[in-house]
Amino acid sequence: MTPPVPSPPFVLAPRQPRYDTVDALRGLAMVWMTVFHFCFDLSHLGFWPQNFRADPFWTSQRTVIVSLFLFCAGLGQAIALHQGQGWPRFGRRWGQIAGCALLVTVGSVVMFPQSFIYFGVLHGMAVMLLVARLTAGWSRGLWLAGLLAVALPPLAHHLLTGAWADAAPWFNSRWLNWLGLVGRKPFTEDYVPVLPWLGVMWWGLASGQWLLARRGAWLQWRLPTVLRPLAWLGRWSLSYYMVHQPVMIGVLMAVAWWRS
Repeated sequence: MTPPVPSPPFVLAPRQPRYDTVDALRGLAMVWMTVFHFCFDLSHLGFWPQNFRADPFWTSQRTVIVSLFLFCAGLGQAIALHQGQGWPRFGRRWGQIAGCALLVTVGSVVMFPQSFIYFGVLHGMAVMLLVARLTAGWSRGLWLAGLLAVALPPLAHHLLTGAWADAAPWFNSRWLNWLGLVGRKPFTEDYVPVLPWLGVMWWGLASGQWLLARRGAWLQWRLPTVLRPLAWLGRWSLSYYMVHQPVMIGVLMAVAWWRS
């Protein structure tokens, strides 16, 4: 009688390494965003009035913060594809981002009923991540695609406020302004349309592919102890993003109530 063949032992799949440099860069964006949002909350609640819609000091900071987030998202996609991440895992993460985007919309309707968020950074990221995933094979073409994505909105603005003014109401409507080809920005608390921001994510994806192919050690650089908290924060970016504003607004509202 042939003895039974023993089944192979259960082996856990090796844990994919983290890229602390990317996590720390994302963590830096989180810290900067927190300071920015805290100042916004102070202004919104009347503690420190500021013009966040027009003052270049604030608008330029917002541009850099969003750029950091989306560039890191592109880097993250390059790393995920390099590590063989399949569609099921991507889909789970994408579902978390899309679900959080919906929660942001619901919460902003309560806080800002006249200017609620219907296509903010998480909404834009959900769309852009799908596009980035589907176009990752463009390789060097991603650089040119990113350049076109960044160049199209100012061109559209020029045309829609000039020769194509008749078409402006269509492109400025909520049904199409999420594309970013508008003659004027909509009145909303957070607006991150597909264009030009997809260009930043494409550049992040292209940079990640180049670094992984030629300078992988740069992404695996061992962080100094003082920067490791940034990397930890960067690994929990979505959870932190969803929690930080309700906490800060709640604390400031309590202070305003106590002072009244």
